[in-house]
Amino acid sequence: MFSQLLVNALIAASIYLVVAAGISLAYSVTRFFHFAHAAVIACGAYSVFVLHVWVGLPLSISALIAAPLGGAVGLALELLIYRPLRRKAAGPLVLLLASIGAYVVLQNVMSLAFGDASRSIRPTSVQEGLPFLGARITCVQLISIAVALALLIILLTAFVRTRWGKMARAVMSDPELASVSGINVDGVILWVSFVASMLAATGGILQSLDVDMTPTMGMTALLAGVVAAVVGGIGRLPGVVLGAIFLALAQHLSTWIISTQWQDAIAFAILLAFLIFRPEGFMGKKVRETTV
Repeated sequence: MFSQLLVNALIAASIYLVVAAGISLAYSVTRFFHFAHAAVIACGAYSVFVLHVWVGLPLSISALIAAPLGGAVGLALELLIYRPLRRKAAGPLVLLLASIGAYVVLQNVMSLAFGDASRSIRPTSVQEGLPFLGARITCVQLISIAVALALLIILLTAFVRTRWGKMARAVMSDPELASVSGINVDGVILWVSFVASMLAATGGILQSLDVDMTPTMGMTALLAGVVAAVVGGIGRLPGVVLGAIFLALAQHLSTWIISTQWQDAIAFAILLAFLIFRPEGFMGKKVRETTV
């Protein structure tokens, strides 16, 4: 029982990690909470559904195409909504409200196109899970863990070794100083929006391979991603790993005591506790204001 709970927590943490990494990157660069991330998560899942079930492409090819399509949705949101507002000196609150509106529109479009009933891209035949650490795990769940680890390694390498990664870190640290130094801040925000949205779509794809999909599926994943990002420390990819694992363990180990229907409440409680007592998260740094 205990080993199965640990494995279930590891599976959940892999999806939380992918979504939280995208949320953390987007917030660190744009300085506002991208609420429409929830719609991008669902877009990734439904893109696979269209490509695999309706078009007839292999599932692996559909997933590889669907992830960049999710990134394209993020690009469209940035170019059509956020950038024009930012050029009019819109503050974080205005951008937040715009992202909420974008989520509502996209979610309703998916409801009109696919209906509100659950849809599935999982194989119809039920297969016995493989033995793993004294528990059972399916091949799809193993793939989810492997994909999350691979994406984490790629992101860490890109942000440390590549020119684009160094530019992104400069914008995250101080956008005005980065702009004065000759960095194209709008360009950095654009490609980070693509990467963050592609991560969100990937999280939706991995979730849809394990459970059914609905147009509102992204909201639960978004909540988990936000909590993992805050717990780990916004902008800290290693911290996001700790946050995802911490949240997943707290949610799944608590099922020994309370019902699984309280998992979202546990996530909210963890979020409130960290916002009150440690808002910088596990790996974040406290900001001290000084006057000259």
